[in-house]
Amino acid sequence: PSDPTLKTMAATMTAETTPPDAAGGEALRGGSPDTALRLLREMLLYRRFEEKAEEGYASGTIGGFCHLHIGQEAAAAGSSLALREDDYVITAYREHTQALAKGITPGAVMAELFGRATGCSGGKGGSMHLFDMELRFMGGHGIVGAQVPLAAGMGWKIRYREEDQVVVCFMGDAAVNQGAFHEALNMSAVWSLPVIYVVENNEYGMGTAFSRVSVTPISEKACSYGIPTSVVDGQDVLETYTAFTDLAAEVRAGGGPRFVDLRTYRYKGHSMSDPVSGTYRSKQEVDANVKEADPIATLRDQLIEAGHLDQAALEELDAHAKKVSQNAFDFADESPLPDPSSLYADVYAQEGPGRIYFDGRERPGGSD
Repeated sequence: PSDPTLKTMAATMTAETTPPDAAGGEALRGGSPDTALRLLREMLLYRRFEEKAEEGYASGTIGGFCHLHIGQEAAAAGSSLALREDDYVITAYREHTQALAKGITPGAVMAELFGRATGCSGGKGGSMHLFDMELRFMGGHGIVGAQVPLAAGMGWKIRYREEDQVVVCFMGDAAVNQGAFHEALNMSAVWSLPVIYVVENNEYGMGTAFSRVSVTPISEKACSYGIPTSVVDGQDVLETYTAFTDLAAEVRAGGGPRFVDLRTYRYKGHSMSDPVSGTYRSKQEVDANVKEADPIATLRDQLIEAGHLDQAALEELDAHAKKVSQNAFDFADESPLPDPSSLYADVYAQEGPGRIYFDGRERPGGSD
């Protein structure tokens, strides 16, 4: 089946050749009303998409692992809108909304969660391994911290080829205690690589509070390497967008790497197999964060107070997000499973005839 969300999304997202705020307009916390409304539309889609994924997992339609981004939508929306289309994003395994933010269609993301051939990874990656090279979304990665040195490698490629793209590397709290994190940041600093390293600081690594595993706060983790650090309210999408707009400009201009402590909170469990509350965090804690710091509700209230949104318009935006999410779900459900013949595709690379080595290249001058 054809992906219906491609047409639906194209009808609402116009291609921009200038930054979103370049056309002017009344400022709203550093952004125009159009930018704020776009961010609201994006976050509503992310929330409704994740709720649909949650429904699919609960019914057994989606298998494997499933890590929802509900509560952290501003991190994806605000950071991605500040980037150019040719910038790179690489992340961990809680990446559904980040894939959507980078331009992968809801249908292709949902189909990947279903393990279908129409998914963005051909149905062989699942929830944790979304990927689209053309859109420069370089994957979700299931190994904690594995994406961090890969981001440094992308940054080196940009510097070596004298390009001007930026790499944004997302990670969770627990990644900052991995050795690869420190090695990558050290090399990034030495080589002045164009990478923004972002910790989505939701206070927990799986079920363990960060304070139990480190006496050094996240905001100080990059100090040893002389990398400038920003602490950003990841529940305020306008603050996030403004911060990342500035950071991207600094890095693109040759300022070297940056480190961001993006403070946020997840409203669901670590994964769908993890309870929301009652084990390592209390119901009162979760409820208080939902009530006081929901990024969608915060932006909604800001827009209403500024006179740029009313209840009817909000309901229309929400209805559209629900429709796109349902279309994505239906598309995935109707899509075929990968053909068994594709099992060994994309495992090794080979150029021309000859023996396949681990790197997929025939050794020059060698006979076998």
